[in-house]
Amino acid sequence: MRRLLPALAALPLALWGCSADTSPAPPPEVPEARLASDGARQRGREIFLEHCALCHGEEANGLGARRNLSSRPQDFTDPSWPQRTTPQEIYLVIRDGRRGTAMASWKDLGERQTWDLVAYLLSVARPQ
Repeated sequence: MRRLLPALAALPLALWGCSADTSPAPPPEVPEARLASDGARQRGREIFLEHCALCHGEEANGLGARRNLSSRPQDFTDPSWPQRTTPQEIYLVIRDGRRGTAMASWKDLGERQTWDLVAYLLSVARPQ
């Protein structure tokens, strides 16, 4: 019993030390030049077609394979959606997913690939 009391007393301290901060890290600074780059947009489209088009549709209009999804995929061609978000938020949704929706996280994409994808998505909603 004498050995058990010190161990029990130390338990909260040990658990506190093991707790991880689960809040998402802030995204890196927005690379404005990359977002404006035609090359980044083209690379972003290739990434989109490979990873995103199944759900969001090849034209990024949200009309992909929607069966069994908990919510409708974002229509990136809607000119109003970029006004409701920021490049940082788009970056974080790509990297971390969106809780409560079918949007999965894409942590396997590198930082540059993610920003290329953001550049493409922002370009899709711009009027022709």
